[in-house]
Amino acid sequence: MRVLFTGGGTGGHLYPALAIARALVRLRPDVRAHFVGATRGIERVILPDTEFPHTLLDLHPVYRSAPWRNWRTAAGLVQGWRRLSAMEREERARLVVATGGYAASGALAFAASHRIPYVVQEQNSFPGKTVTLFARWARELYLGFPEAARGLPAAVRARAIDTGNPIESPPSVRPDRVMQKKVWGFDASVGFVVLLFGGSQGSAALNALVDGWIAQGLPAGVGVIWGTGREHYDRYAARASARVAVRPYLAPIADAYACADLAIARAGAMTTAELCAWGIPMFLVPLPTAAADHQTANARALEQAGAARWVAKRDATPMHLGAVVTEVLGDAALRARWSAAAMARGRPDASARIAERLSVLLGPPERLP
Repeated sequence: MRVLFTGGGTGGHLYPALAIARALVRLRPDVRAHFVGATRGIERVILPDTEFPHTLLDLHPVYRSAPWRNWRTAAGLVQGWRRLSAMEREERARLVVATGGYAASGALAFAASHRIPYVVQEQNSFPGKTVTLFARWARELYLGFPEAARGLPAAVRARAIDTGNPIESPPSVRPDRVMQKKVWGFDASVGFVVLLFGGSQGSAALNALVDGWIAQGLPAGVGVIWGTGREHYDRYAARASARVAVRPYLAPIADAYACADLAIARAGAMTTAELCAWGIPMFLVPLPTAAADHQTANARALEQAGAARWVAKRDATPMHLGAVVTEVLGDAALRARWSAAAMARGRPDASARIAERLSVLLGPPERLP
């Protein structure tokens, strides 16, 4: 049976869909997952290297600051509708799984109008516009943050389930921390590791803060794993030393999580979900230009849960970063509280839980030929 997965534009929408699809196919070998995305999104680069067939549509967001460009949005929806209709004539989808973003809007509208059952997964602590618009007709909604339920229409909250965000789970047996520090090339003096990164593409603002902090001199016993992003790496590569590991991209990032005592990062939903699953205390600097300022909402929710502290980008300074590192370094009880609170928010089994819910909605497995 065919199940359509739709969501993209950014990795924060696409990677959850991939995680759910893989978990569902493992659970239900009779499912054929097919991805629907946008030609403008990150999915055009990522999906060709996956195991899943996919269809990319010429979809566009609503251009609020440049409304004269919205003819592209309308034209893309018309063309996308025709391609989805052709796919539906070929084989009717049993279910649509949407993970948000403008790339999901066309497929969700098509599903709603053709009475195709669909579910929605919301990554952030405040629902995005696509999720809010289509939530009322969804069979179920899967929440990365329980706080997201407050932003949903009251009539659909009973169908919202706190599953957490679909991520790659930490290994059941964690790597030895001492060995992991050697993997990163740290000398024997390093006893406390700070992980710093601004997402897969890096963050110019966060990199500047980190550079300013390192320039002041690291506290004794502190090592740094710094993911700059590929576009920023050449500027900061010279900071590498026996206590500073500078990388353009952290892959696999689990190698960094395995020895991190504190993470300084943006507050994206998937980043914070992974940090929670690993139980890593967080100091967050949210991206202020994120849609609906959802990263600030994420950071605030995690601080209220006792798993993190955060500061607005406009207030962040190298001295601020240094003060937090010094505080956490010198207070083992504080680290333990943050770590326990993060673990309590972690949902490493989110993909499997969502796949089980989808399996129930799909009904009995079809017999394979």
